[in-house]
Amino acid sequence: MHHKEEIRIVVREIRSNADSIDVAFSGGKDSTLVAKLCAEALGREHVRLINVSFERYSYAKSAEIVSRAAISLGLELIVVGEKKTQEEIWRKGPSCNRCTRVAKMGAIRRISNRLVATGANQSDSWGKTGIAVKDGFYAPIRHWTRSLVQEALDYFGITVERIGESPGREGCKLKHLLKMLINPYYHGKAVSVANELLLDYLSDRKSDLVNVKIVGPLSRNIALINVLPLLKPEVIKELIVRMKKTPEIDEVHYLDSPITLLISANPAIINDSESRYWIEKGRLQPEFSVPIRVKWLRSRNARLETFHVVGFSRE
Repeated sequence: MHHKEEIRIVVREIRSNADSIDVAFSGGKDSTLVAKLCAEALGREHVRLINVSFERYSYAKSAEIVSRAAISLGLELIVVGEKKTQEEIWRKGPSCNRCTRVAKMGAIRRISNRLVATGANQSDSWGKTGIAVKDGFYAPIRHWTRSLVQEALDYFGITVERIGESPGREGCKLKHLLKMLINPYYHGKAVSVANELLLDYLSDRKSDLVNVKIVGPLSRNIALINVLPLLKPEVIKELIVRMKKTPEIDEVHYLDSPITLLISANPAIINDSESRYWIEKGRLQPEFSVPIRVKWLRSRNARLETFHVVGFSRE
């Protein structure tokens, strides 16, 4: 179906669901398109944007880009800070789904009494369910693909600024901490500073993937640099020198060949092949610049509810 017809369908559906609406707004492509569609359906005076800032775990330029986007759309913007809940979640191991549900959506729900529109689509788990409304959150473009989202943005003449680690995702720096966050000033600061440093260093390059994974035991932060396309040797050398100056980082490695990750996991994950497969192929591999394999270990840490990458080796 043509994007113009899809736009008409969604606009009609939004009107049938609400008279006024809030949009969970990250400044990325999906939420920007949803904000525009809601404004088309209800009028700008009936649409508000709510942005959740994770402070040190949000990219530095995120606030500026979100503000500019709101002005361009002509919509009211509300910014709410939420870092403490995110750190509490990560103390028990990486969990992006719980973080989105509890920290992000929870923060929005505390200040909104309206139906809240999200950018969920076929590229994420909610979109694939096909559910329109759940717990007060609404996914108007749940059936859309990323290509259709881009076509609609082009149709409206909207250009979305890149915020984070890849052109299509605004991202959150904390998701690159692949272990328990026990000390925010050591574990949390390492992932925040390393990813900001890398993105800033490569700001003049058009990279498809840019992130630093922080792995290792709790007593040691090991930085794994992921960049696509791969960088030239002289650039890699300078980048490593710069990153090693970060006090919270103990080792720095640039990834340019396959690796094996040593992952300690909660027994529930170890005993569930589907969970292990999703973590390896769905959660981790798409954000690494090289092929990965995983060697799983049963965790003896009762506090670990998900997984912890305790080390790695090159193949």
